[in-house]
Amino acid sequence: MLRFQSLRRLLLAGLFTFAAGLAQAQSAQPIRILVGFPPGGGTDAIARILADKLKDELGAPVIVDNRAGAGGQIAAQALKAAAPDGHTFFLSHDHTISILPLVTKNPGFDPAVDFIPVAGFATFANALALSGGTPGKSLPDYVAWVRQQGGKDTIGVPAPASIPEFLVGMLASKYKLDLQAAAYRGSAPMMGDMLGNQIKAGVASIPDFIENHKAGKLRIVAVIGDKRQAILPDVPTFAELGVPGLEELPYYGIFAPAGTPHAVLDRFNQAMLKVIAMPDVREKLVGMGLAVDYQPQSLFANRVKGYTQSWERIIKASGFQAK
Repeated sequence: MLRFQSLRRLLLAGLFTFAAGLAQAQSAQPIRILVGFPPGGGTDAIARILADKLKDELGAPVIVDNRAGAGGQIAAQALKAAAPDGHTFFLSHDHTISILPLVTKNPGFDPAVDFIPVAGFATFANALALSGGTPGKSLPDYVAWVRQQGGKDTIGVPAPASIPEFLVGMLASKYKLDLQAAAYRGSAPMMGDMLGNQIKAGVASIPDFIENHKAGKLRIVAVIGDKRQAILPDVPTFAELGVPGLEELPYYGIFAPAGTPHAVLDRFNQAMLKVIAMPDVREKLVGMGLAVDYQPQSLFANRVKGYTQSWERIIKASGFQAK
C-alpha cells in the first residue's frame, strides 16, 4: 500500500511539473529580432535562419520583425525605444551601427550609448555585380562598356551614404567615370531592378547576390577584402584590380537596448554560441557567402569600436558632409 501511494505521489508530481512547464512554454513572451531591411534580402534570410534555432535554445518563440527603411535607421530607433527586458534584439551589419551615425546628423540613436553589442557571428564582403543584360564578365569589361556609353552609368546600392555608395565613388574616381549611386530601401528592391535590367550594376553584400550569381542571373565581378572569398575563388578583390582601401571586412552581429540585464545578455550569448556551432546553420551561412566568426560580447564590442573608427577616418578623408 505504501509503495502504491509513493508511486501515485510521484506520478502526480510529474504531471504537475509537466503541466506547469507546458503552461510556461505557452505563455512565453515572444522574442523579437529587429531587421532593418525588407523580407527577401540577405539580412532577412540570415535572421530567419538564426531565429528558427534560437527558439529552441531560448524556450520561447523568436520572430523576425522587419522595420525596413533608411538603411536600418528605423529598426535602430525601434531598438532604442524597446524595453530592455530581453525580448527585443537587433540583427544588424556594419552599416546601421558603424556607418549611419557617421553620415547622418541626427540618426535618432547613438550606438555607443543606446545599444549593447551582444554577439558577433560573421563577417562578409561587399561586391560589385553586373546585371544579366550588361555585357562583359569583369570589372575592366564593365569600365570599357561604360566608356562606350559616354562614360556615365547608375549603380544600385542598398542604402544611401553606405559603404557601397562610397565604393561607387571610389570606382568613379579611379576610372574617371560619371558613376552615380542609386540608393534603394534595401537589397531586395535593388535586386529586382537588376534582374529586370533596369540598372546595369549594383554594389551590395555577397549574401545579397550569391543565389542569383549561382543561377547565372547576374555576375559578381569584384569583392572587397584582403583576399579572395572562398565561395568565389575566381572573383578578384578590388585591391587586385587597383582599387585599394577596401580590405577590412564588415561584420554581422546582435545588439540589445542599453540597460538589458547581464543575465539576459549572457543567456542570449550562450544560445547564439550553440546555434552558430550547429553544422546545418554554419553550412547555410557559409553557403550565403558569410565567414562564420563568432565573437562574444567583449570581443565584439571592441571590433565594432575599431571598425567604426577606421571608417570615420575614411569618411572624413573623402570630404563627405553629414546630412
